[in-house]
Amino acid sequence: MASKLEKTIQRQQQKIAEGQFYEAHQQLRVIASRYTKAQDWDNATAILHTGAQSLLQAGQGGSGGDLCIFLLDVFNKGEVKPDASTKGKLLGLLRAFPKDEPTKKKFIGEMIGWSAKFGEYPAGDPEIHHVAGSLYADALEPYEAERHLLLGNQDSSSTLAALDYSWYEADDSHTAPLYCARGVLPYLLTGNLRAANKFFLLFTSFLSKKPGLNTQQISTSASDLRIYPTLPLLNFIGLLLRSVERGDPSLFRQLKSHYATNLKEVNWNEALDQLGEMYFGIKIPRQGNPMMDMLGGMFGGGGFGGAGGAKKGAANKGIAPAAAGLD
Repeated sequence: MASKLEKTIQRQQQKIAEGQFYEAHQQLRVIASRYTKAQDWDNATAILHTGAQSLLQAGQGGSGGDLCIFLLDVFNKGEVKPDASTKGKLLGLLRAFPKDEPTKKKFIGEMIGWSAKFGEYPAGDPEIHHVAGSLYADALEPYEAERHLLLGNQDSSSTLAALDYSWYEADDSHTAPLYCARGVLPYLLTGNLRAANKFFLLFTSFLSKKPGLNTQQISTSASDLRIYPTLPLLNFIGLLLRSVERGDPSLFRQLKSHYATNLKEVNWNEALDQLGEMYFGIKIPRQGNPMMDMLGGMFGGGGFGGAGGAKKGAANKGIAPAAAGLD
């Protein structure tokens, strides 16, 4: 069987090498369909993986992308779990996609969905998010890149900091806090304090090299802090991170009060309310049905949503669990 499969693969690779792309694509689909119908997941995987790889390397993004999506259909039907081998195959194919191939976005979405269904992370596998986000960053698609890097692995915050700083450089100098917040606030909202701190340190280290920027260093017995006299909201973000580390509700309230005038310039209220509840136990006032609220309390109702990148089964204990891949 292995020998027969190898000969089949070699024949299709030869067709692709000769430029017979359509014929090879159709025959690969037919052969893979037979294996899938027989629930021979291993051979279906082998024929689709090698076929897709050959077509993508030949610049046939549409045909190669179609086989990639077929491969994920096989993984779903076979209930194949994400592991080093399966992720390695998929990520290798993702990296082989032509830059502007429209099928790539669908393939990424299907990968995330499969890894969420059969893996341990409800929002999808962090490594897949990181590779997808990095590719979007390279393609100068910052919104798509952010969506994935915020749910990525331990390397994602570095990639995101470089991306957002590069994006900021094309804007006015006083907008630095807005771009810094694009990483810090979402990381905090997913319970990933480590990534939020790393992002902030990298972003501000890039910023400190900017000519003409006035900064002041303040040192205390507990820590050192760089202050930006002309960027008060950036100071707010840095102090917010310190407050989260300490978990002191009064400190959080003082911080919001001190920067109240500056915070009116941005739309961070909802995020800050969420952070107040997550990290400081400050409940968000909710307009609801008093009777339903009472019944919910009597019968143990309440929200139990964990962080977006947290492992399945992680409990919500006030402070959301660390995002995937950072422990």
